[in-house]
Amino acid sequence: MSTNTTDNSRKVTTRRLVEMKQRGEKISMLTAYDYSSAKILDQAGIDVILVGDSASNVMAGNVTTLPITLDQMIYHGKSVIKGVNRALVIVDLPFGSYQGNPMEALASAIRIMKESHAEAVKIEGGSEIRESIERILSAGIPVMGHLGLTPQSINKFGTYAVRAREEEEAKKLIEDAKMLEEIGCFGIVLEKIPADLAKRVAEELTIPVIGIGAGGGCDGQVLVMHDMLGINQGFSPRFLRRYADVASVMTDAVSRYIEDVKSGDFPNESESY
Repeated sequence: MSTNTTDNSRKVTTRRLVEMKQRGEKISMLTAYDYSSAKILDQAGIDVILVGDSASNVMAGNVTTLPITLDQMIYHGKSVIKGVNRALVIVDLPFGSYQGNPMEALASAIRIMKESHAEAVKIEGGSEIRESIERILSAGIPVMGHLGLTPQSINKFGTYAVRAREEEEAKKLIEDAKMLEEIGCFGIVLEKIPADLAKRVAEELTIPVIGIGAGGGCDGQVLVMHDMLGINQGFSPRFLRRYADVASVMTDAVSRYIEDVKSGDFPNESESY
């Protein structure tokens, strides 16, 4: 069991994340989409597990996050929750489940909380979806914001390039971040923005700011598990550090299994009844 946290057995809550920021303890966050992976991450001592709409890419093979449905997100959330004792579990609201109107946003968030038993939701966007966020918060559902590169808006941006380099966009991002804190979000993810800007936001906010491609000045970091483990090899942005080459390990194991089956070596006598 990891000893990276002050008290590794204590359940992580939204309140505890704020406490971690206050004492300068960095927050570790990874994605997971299934029971077995979530159990491993939780036992290793991860603070937060995000059931990300990146499941659309790494689990379903879609090019973008847009196709994944609310039902699918609930399925993944439910699977993850069953493997977790300590980490805080957050589920992404998928594209199309909250943008239309605040009541639809609330209904989507309620379904996630009731059916998956997750502990919070994450939602992409700032002032343009303020009403939806406020409506969800009014039901007592914890919300994590997401600013900067918002993958659900990829067709609007037309690129996955770094966001908020220009002064105007940076100014709006700071305003949106402060607005999200003001209305009651417990934390914010900042994706693919200049490190100096992310550091400034983290310093000016009292809620935790989690970065992905946003430099080391944030209160914590998040990566997609399949990327950092080297399962997904076709994705290597500058911000990604690979901690393992699981694809090679799996390929080698499967190759040896095939060889043993073909040669008749598996199963041997001791592996038979």
